[in-house]
Amino acid sequence: MERRDFLKRAGLATAGTLLTSGSAMAFDEARDIRPGKIPRWYGFNLLAKFSGNQPNRKYDEEDFALMQELGFNFARLPMSYWNWSKPEVDKWMDINEKVFLDVDQAVNFGHQYNVHINMNLHRIPGYCINGRGLEPIDLFYGPEKDKALEAAIYHWRYITRRYKGIPNRRLSFDLLNEPPVTPNENYARVVRALVEAIREEDPKRLIFADGINVGRDPVPEIADLGLVQSCRGYDPMQVSHYRASWVPGYTPDSWPKPSWPFTDKNGKTWNKEVLRKEKIDPWRPLMKKGVNVHVGEWGCYKYTPHEICLSWMEDFLSLWREMGWGWSLWNLKGDFGIFNSGRKDVEYENFRGNQLDRKMLELLQKYCS
Repeated sequence: MERRDFLKRAGLATAGTLLTSGSAMAFDEARDIRPGKIPRWYGFNLLAKFSGNQPNRKYDEEDFALMQELGFNFARLPMSYWNWSKPEVDKWMDINEKVFLDVDQAVNFGHQYNVHINMNLHRIPGYCINGRGLEPIDLFYGPEKDKALEAAIYHWRYITRRYKGIPNRRLSFDLLNEPPVTPNENYARVVRALVEAIREEDPKRLIFADGINVGRDPVPEIADLGLVQSCRGYDPMQVSHYRASWVPGYTPDSWPKPSWPFTDKNGKTWNKEVLRKEKIDPWRPLMKKGVNVHVGEWGCYKYTPHEICLSWMEDFLSLWREMGWGWSLWNLKGDFGIFNSGRKDVEYENFRGNQLDRKMLELLQKYCS
């Protein structure tokens, strides 16, 4: 089937007909989603606005059509504010609204293909897990942190006003990506300020907050805010990020070829029960308080042997299903994804012009219920 025919058959309307930016949209509030009762969403991160180096890069309608066809219902959009603004402090309050036409289109694609959109500021004024030092002021530390927080609030107010009225079943916000190892109170201060600003503009918006320690650990200090907390599925990093050059401290000789179960250089053996104890159980007290948990990012880089990757993935997937957690793989297409991953030990299948890792797809589909 030609790509154009595939999209024509899969789509229901043109993107421009579904969203009027900044205006309230009529919907049945009684049927909308409330914190503490989110569906079990599962899908992928989509990276068009991830880096900030390609502000004109658009979201691809095909990605949403593929997700619907293959049984997925969630797209997290990690975005850098550099796409629509500048890193200089005196430019922080300047927003190029034209860039958001691409984001509008992603929201429309989500509506067309029944895929929930979760907007995340992967780079927010004052902080990013990648290249943190490129921010002129730190959001969490230092005498000028309030200036960064003011800019972060400004950007979230703009986004909230632009998408006000779109129901939670279609759209949610994820405040910032992977906060650092920091006193929880520092992070809670930022979260509370951002949540307050968003709710002043749109009181019922569904909001996610990433766990502390780059998403790994729960944050009981914000349990009272009615947020979803977003965790990660990357541990142990020696399995999920084998030969990933951007990982701090990695060298080609520093990490052994992974296995699963895996024994690290300190003699610790990782297996499913260790994942349960260290990556699942710490979140149980938060859930008892009525807080929903979702796995915002996870996956395995292309150099981990494929069978090891799949075995590790299945242990995490089975644990998350036990807990009722949804998840979003990093990414749909690319080094961690089911399409075009570039793995050397996979027999790919041509699917709509993409190279499909059928085994990984079927594993994910097995846990989409």
